[in-house]
Amino acid sequence: MTGPDPARESKIAALAAEAQRLAHQGQRPASARLWEQVLVLSPEHPGALNFFGMNAFQRGDLGEARSLFERATRGQPALAIAHANLARVLHAQGDPTAALAELDRALKIEPGAYAAHFEKAKLYGLLGRERDQALAYESALQLMPAQAAQMQEMQPLIAQAQASVMRNKSGLGEFLESRLTGLRQGLSSRALQRFEECLDISLGRKPAYLQRPAMFHVPGLPAIAFFEREDFAWAPAVEACTDVIRGELEQVLAQDSTGFIPYVQTRAGEPVGQFAALDRNPDWSAYFLWHHGKRVEEHMARCPATMAMLEGVPQVEVLNRAPAAFFSALKPRTRIPPHNGATNCRLTVHLPLVIPPDCAIRVGNHVRQWTPGELLIFDDTIEHAAWNDSDQLRVVLIFDVWHPMLTDAERVLVKHTLEGIMAWYGKDAPLGEL
Repeated sequence: MTGPDPARESKIAALAAEAQRLAHQGQRPASARLWEQVLVLSPEHPGALNFFGMNAFQRGDLGEARSLFERATRGQPALAIAHANLARVLHAQGDPTAALAELDRALKIEPGAYAAHFEKAKLYGLLGRERDQALAYESALQLMPAQAAQMQEMQPLIAQAQASVMRNKSGLGEFLESRLTGLRQGLSSRALQRFEECLDISLGRKPAYLQRPAMFHVPGLPAIAFFEREDFAWAPAVEACTDVIRGELEQVLAQDSTGFIPYVQTRAGEPVGQFAALDRNPDWSAYFLWHHGKRVEEHMARCPATMAMLEGVPQVEVLNRAPAAFFSALKPRTRIPPHNGATNCRLTVHLPLVIPPDCAIRVGNHVRQWTPGELLIFDDTIEHAAWNDSDQLRVVLIFDVWHPMLTDAERVLVKHTLEGIMAWYGKDAPLGEL
């Protein structure tokens, strides 16, 4: 028994590659001549059989097309497009169930073939299987590359798919609500919060927001938007200082307002992105106590009670980067656009001090209003935005703390790693608020 002939296999591969190139360029007669040469050397070559099967299909010879596609699906290597084309013939011959089976075989070979999911959705529609159709459409939409999704000729199909998905999710939502109503009774809003968001995301009512650290990601830390202040032992002591800290802020506003500087100050040559309107704009300004891990002594001297309070919280310490602590002032009618923080090794803390109406912050799907004296603690690597739609100034004290799920050993390792990153790139590198 003789093995494969390398020279023959190489010739077949070269002919097939050139035939495919010519076909993609629309030179089908020239491509056909090369595929004929391939079949002389390899009578069951799946690519050649698929090509001639498509020719037969286009001229309306369904019997010949089916025969060629069936032979192509038995060849090696397995060819997903041959199964998909066979499905089209079976559909045309009035056998949608068999066509669905071929599309499933195509997707086993090429799971990312979004067009096959669109084909399945069409067949499910013919069979009246609306729920299966919606699932197929949803898979197609998820797998469709951005370039294809932007094509004008795809828009009617995309709109049809989206409508099918939303109809199905609406019906599913009503069905699930009827099953869950009794189970919710007696549960607190906190006990239900995570599940309700899960349900909203599953039903397409809200998007899923994930942690997207700009620079440094610690895996295994849950993507929790807002942490509850009751879970932090140091929180009551911080909140108890609200009045005296607000008093220091009022003195700063009266005597040292020039100490507030624009929070967004993009360096020359760096893209400003969504912060263009706020770049070097005092509408969002900061009065720093700690700035990039350095003490602002003059400001600290004006705020001794604030500094004493900060001594009692687990602030992050990273050479030339942290701690960070400042009064954040947002002028009337100012909005901070959606953005993500640099690292999830820490949480951001807001102590609300001067809070007019019509002010709020969104983290992921959750919107909360600031209440004077009640901490907001959140993961800023989840997309967040804030706004002051009032006619008055809004001011909060902002500082960072270590993520509570990091162990003491992990904190030390993360600190030295971040300092190593800084040493490697230089202390002025654009690495965000690490």
